[in-house]
Amino acid sequence: MSDTWLSTLITETPQEGYDLAVKMARVAVKMTQPDPQVRESLRAVYADDADALIAVSAVVATHFQTVAAANNYWRS
Repeated sequence: MSDTWLSTLITETPQEGYDLAVKMARVAVKMTQPDPQVRESLRAVYADDADALIAVSAVVATHFQTVAAANNYWRS
């Protein structure tokens, strides 16, 4: 992964902002666990765990708050 993958938090729409928030969460996982085989093996651990899936939603929500604030909540 290149050193610079996130050049801006500015997005055109809330949907793009949410997509960016999801990508931010995914990149954080890849940076934390760079081995793709380990990440794949761990997927089975959390795939059926409602608490883990809810935790993912919380992380994305936090990232989305950051993106939304950077975009002045898409208000002109």
